[in-house]
Amino acid sequence: MRAVDFGTLMIGVVLNALAQLGLKAATAKTGPLISPDGATWSKALSLMTVPQLWFALTAYGVSVLVWLVGLSRVPVSQAYPMLSMGYVLNIGLAWWLLGEVPNVQRVVGTGVIVAGVVLVARS
Repeated sequence: MRAVDFGTLMIGVVLNALAQLGLKAATAKTGPLISPDGATWSKALSLMTVPQLWFALTAYGVSVLVWLVGLSRVPVSQAYPMLSMGYVLNIGLAWWLLGEVPNVQRVVGTGVIVAGVVLVARS
């Protein structure tokens, strides 16, 4: 895989990971959407006013466009495993930005993912 193609795919992965973090940050502001008191609709409406939700949805949209560019240049069987790097980014960024501390098992699993992505990218 050429470096420019790898870079394009990774930009899509980063945007996707940022979208996930934005969704988590948005729901952290509103609390769980499904609530036992029947306020689910109210919670969903309040979520619509949280800026992080709109950041996340925009990041998703742009990530799809970037991913399409990547897919137009790389076989899907080589591109799709790159999405696994989103796991790596999310573990690190969630730790840094959201205070979610990963356990040893997640760190080891992340290492396995990175090794697999390297093997696929070099094929």
